[in-house]
Amino acid sequence: MSHIVVIGAGQAGASLVAKLRNTGFDGDITLIGAEPQPPYQRPPLSKAYLLGEMEEERLYLRPEHFYADNDITLRLNTHVDAIDAKTREVVIGDERLPYDQLALTTGSVPRRLPAAIGGALDGVHVVRSLADVDGMAAEFAADRRVLIIGGGYIGLEAAAVASKKGLRVTLVEMADRILQRVAAPETSDYFRALHHAHRVDIREGVGLERLTGDTRITSAVLSDGTTLEVDFAVVGVGIAPDTALAETAGLEIDNGIKTDALGRTSDPAIWAAGDCTSFPYRGTRIRLESVPNAIDQAEIVARNMMGEKVEYIAKPWFWSDQYDVKLQIAGLNAGYDNVVARTGEHEGSMSFWYYQGDTLLAVDAMNDPRAYMIGKRLIEAGKTADKAIIADPSADLKPLLK
Repeated sequence: MSHIVVIGAGQAGASLVAKLRNTGFDGDITLIGAEPQPPYQRPPLSKAYLLGEMEEERLYLRPEHFYADNDITLRLNTHVDAIDAKTREVVIGDERLPYDQLALTTGSVPRRLPAAIGGALDGVHVVRSLADVDGMAAEFAADRRVLIIGGGYIGLEAAAVASKKGLRVTLVEMADRILQRVAAPETSDYFRALHHAHRVDIREGVGLERLTGDTRITSAVLSDGTTLEVDFAVVGVGIAPDTALAETAGLEIDNGIKTDALGRTSDPAIWAAGDCTSFPYRGTRIRLESVPNAIDQAEIVARNMMGEKVEYIAKPWFWSDQYDVKLQIAGLNAGYDNVVARTGEHEGSMSFWYYQGDTLLAVDAMNDPRAYMIGKRLIEAGKTADKAIIADPSADLKPLLK
């Protein structure tokens, strides 16, 4: 009987094994995860879960019994040492687990500060896993001083939680502005003003020189010479694809595990999906760090492992929650040369529409789900939108979909 092994029990891995069973695969399935919990949602970790508004069980993608009920062997708290691609075996300690097909859904790992500048001190945290967030939860007590390092979405979400819990928050971003890598200046301005209104001290164009303390962080020296007394720090300087197993197995790597449009790696018996993967997209190659991509790509891979030949066509969308603002993003803004602002129907609602020439590329919508949905449908249909109509807040956008 055919045996499919999936390494990585996150969103992509859970979606892949469920799709295999839902589409009729009747062979053996083994899902291997390094963490002790069954597959769970990561986005709420830095939002509702850290705020104490969500119980751990609500994070789980499915009840743990789902896997046994569907004859899926779920191996948790299990470290995979290597993949022997020649013999088609997964090496776990002294055990060698044979596979007919293998899928890598290993996700990504947080970038950490070097130990040489204090990255290994107690009280320095990253936000990626349930254990990470559980480990920092007790730090979030009113009136404590927290330094957030990095002004991307993870850093800003952590700053929002800290502010809501009454902490004194300083955020440093070495680039000229927060969200510089992922958003236009207009979106940066919106979120800078939002955080200032919640008493977050944002310092842009300022890097971290080092964190200091004997065994635990007590202060931070910034690139402008400032020294801050801090009680703890949260590092949000990005994530990297977890390609370690793929590299030692000899798979091609290109900003992640390189796959074709079907999700197959350079080894015909090995597939990959999710954050760890780069894939063809509109004449180039990209890697997406998002829940929708993890789900959609994994489900396509599951179908192709069963013999279909369906190309994965990404439809990128993302979200972030900060205070009472929900940011929804449709499309990819790479290559934009102008941005059109649209005021929403409600106070504080706004959207920014990214264009390359007259071609609509992406939309950032803040508390404006209607603008987001219309923008998303236009982008996915390969349509654009007249800039004058977008800029007129009284104009009805629905006719654009016809």
